[in-house]
Amino acid sequence: MQNKEIFINIVRFIVLLLVQVILLNHINFLGYVNPYLYILFIIVFPFTGNKSLLIILSFILGLCIDMFADSGGVHAAASVFIAYIRPLLLKFSFGVSYEYNMVKLNKVPLTERLTYISGMVVLHHIMLFSLEIFSFSHILLIVKSTLFSGIFSIILILCTLLLFSRKN
Repeated sequence: MQNKEIFINIVRFIVLLLVQVILLNHINFLGYVNPYLYILFIIVFPFTGNKSLLIILSFILGLCIDMFADSGGVHAAASVFIAYIRPLLLKFSFGVSYEYNMVKLNKVPLTERLTYISGMVVLHHIMLFSLEIFSFSHILLIVKSTLFSGIFSIILILCTLLLFSRKN
């Protein structure tokens, strides 16, 4: 990575952490809807970047969210999980283009972008709520929380990407 990319990723990390902790953690609509925008850092991390660095940064990001939310490590675990699974989702969503490092998230068709973002969000939320609730007797609550928070998070992530995309 170049110095400019490193600076952009540091700023993105800090801003997403602060927005999540200060603003979004206090939204709990109907008991099920709580948006998680901080996973945008993992989603938009450079595709050619160091995968080990991404896993470490994901752990630190999740751990910071856990410390502020007093959630016992579930965000760290879910963040590390999607950072680890990310190459498989990239290959599934973008196919051959990802293998040849020709993918730019803001230039791919909407269906591929939506597949990638939805997969990341749904896997994150399933892991997060499964670890948080940790009971098979509450499987309906896990599904409901994953569905409603996932839809809201996907919409928020797509709007954020649209808002901050660079025009060429």
